[in-house]
Order: sequence, then structure tokens, then C-alpha cells
Amino acid sequence: QVQLVESGGGLVQAGDSLRLSCAASGRTLSTDAMGWFRQAPGKERETVAGISSSGARTYYADSVKGRFTISRDNAANAVYLQMNSLKPEDTAVYYCAAVLYTSRAPIGSWGQGTQVTVSS
Repeated sequence: QVQLVESGGGLVQAGDSLRLSCAASGRTLSTDAMGWFRQAPGKERETVAGISSSGARTYYADSVKGRFTISRDNAANAVYLQMNSLKPEDTAVYYCAAVLYTSRAPIGSWGQGTQVTVSS
């Protein structure tokens, strides 16, 4: 079973940027579509972005389109989320997971997440 470790979160000001990383071990991610999710306090976990196994296709939540970019490096067995123009409403714990690309549904295991806090 794959183990996922998210990193790169932190405390930033509105307008700043962060790059999150999701490192996998245990097996290759190269055959999986992958997604980033987030969960804010008191809210349900929501989809942020997803990327096909090859990296050729991506999708984004409307709230992050134009600001966030998902990418992957299959040789490094990693997935990334570049977050620009951060807003206070982006504050959440961010997770990565394998997904079914067409339904955007997460499958498999979750990592521990990485906290992103955006101050106004």
C-alpha cells in the first residue's frame, strides 16, 4: 500500500505563494490519477485539484482556478500543488490522494496532511 506524505504548508499572508509536495513510498504513483483536497475547520473535505496519471489532464475547483497549479513528477513519485495569490479562505489542511479521474473521488490511503494558514 502506498504511503503519502504531504509537506510545504505554513503560515503566509494574503497574496503570498506556497508550493505543496506529496511524496509517495511503497509503490509507484505513475499509474494513478492524483488529487489534492483540503479541509477547513468545521467544513467537509473538498476537492482542490486533480491530475491524470500522465500529467496531461488536470482539473480544478472553481475557487482556485487561475491561482493553483497541480503537477507531478512520476520519476520522483511525487505530486505538487503550486498555490499563488493565496486568500484567507484557502486556510485548511491539505491532503493528497489517488483519485478516480472521471469522478474525482478519492481512493486509497490519505497522508497526514499539511496545514496552510493564510492571514489577511
